[in-house]
Amino acid sequence: MPRYIHLSETASTNSYLSRVASALPSGSVIYTYKQTAGRGQKGNSWESEPGKNLSFSSLFKGLPVPPARQFVICEAVSVAIADALAPLAGEVRIKWPNDIYHNDGKLCGILIEHSLIGSAIAHTIVGVGINVNQTRFLSDAPNPVSLAGITGHEQDLDRLLRAVCERIEAECLSLGDSEAETRLHSRYLSLLYRNDGEPHTYELPGGERFSATVADVLPDGTLCLRLPDGRLGEFKFKEVKHVIHDITL
Repeated sequence: MPRYIHLSETASTNSYLSRVASALPSGSVIYTYKQTAGRGQKGNSWESEPGKNLSFSSLFKGLPVPPARQFVICEAVSVAIADALAPLAGEVRIKWPNDIYHNDGKLCGILIEHSLIGSAIAHTIVGVGINVNQTRFLSDAPNPVSLAGITGHEQDLDRLLRAVCERIEAECLSLGDSEAETRLHSRYLSLLYRNDGEPHTYELPGGERFSATVADVLPDGTLCLRLPDGRLGEFKFKEVKHVIHDITL
């Protein structure tokens, strides 16, 4: 079971946990209801109204995953959160690589950071921000959505925290079993946003747009898109964006 440590306020749960990780056991969860400088992928920020949302970071030590295959941890965390939120939000999807979406709105952001020693992952910090009871967003994020906005009522933050963290821990502790990881990958693909066999619009960093369907996600996290001429295009994170209602995300 996770070990919960509450902070009344912190700039970033990931940053805090990275400073104290060596002194804490695997399974520790740092959480706060007042995060003042949450971090997202590639230096992006994460808006969270105090007392309204979940901001937490989970620590895992010694997961049996080599660095070259670390994306399987991302799959485990994404699937766990999607499965935990689905009973409340209805249909949720994973927008590659690991945002959690409801329809075309971003419900949850995930930031996973690894510490390496030699050829092994010494520990992993899983940072999660979930829009729960916030209904008014002030940042320039183009498409935030919350559980309260979806359901019309607020959720109990403590109960939701434990439900999500327990699901994440269960998925991460199942890693290392090849059959379980094969099932996990299939589940990840089944939940992948816009993986419906239909062509959707994507955009390259230079602004060029093209239509493609999702073909696969490789073990290193590379997104494989099938182009209209039948060729496969392979894209690393930030090398391609979804276009949603003329907004690139």
